[in-house]
Amino acid sequence: MKKQKRRRTGKNQKGEENGSAKKASFGAVFGRILLLNNSLLWVGESVISKVPDATGKFCHLKFPAIKEETLYWDRPVLKDPSQGNIIDFYGSCNHDPLGKEEIQRQRDDYVRRQRRLPESESA
Repeated sequence: MKKQKRRRTGKNQKGEENGSAKKASFGAVFGRILLLNNSLLWVGESVISKVPDATGKFCHLKFPAIKEETLYWDRPVLKDPSQGNIIDFYGSCNHDPLGKEEIQRQRDDYVRRQRRLPESESA
C-alpha cells in the first residue's frame, strides 16, 4: 500500500488553522495596511494647505516644489517646506503634487529657466 503525501495547508487534522498560518496571514494583512497607511501619509504630508471653493470641485492648494535634482527620477522628491519654494495652485482638489501632470509642469519650468540663464551660470 502506497502512502499518500499530505499537503501542508496550514491547518491541523481538525481543520483549524495552525499558528504559523495565522501568523502568515496576519503578517500579510498587517503589511498591506502598513503599506497603504504609509502611502497615504506620504501624499498627505506633501500638501501644506488645501482650501476648497464653495462648490467643492476646485481647491486652492499649497505644496513644496519638487527638488530639481530629482525631477527625472522614477519617484521625485518634494523639497522641504522650510526652504520656501512653495507652489501656489488652484485647480482640482485631487491634484497630486507628485503626479505625472505636476512633474511634467515642473520639468517644463526647469527647462525654461535653464534656457534663460547665461552660458556661464547654467550647470
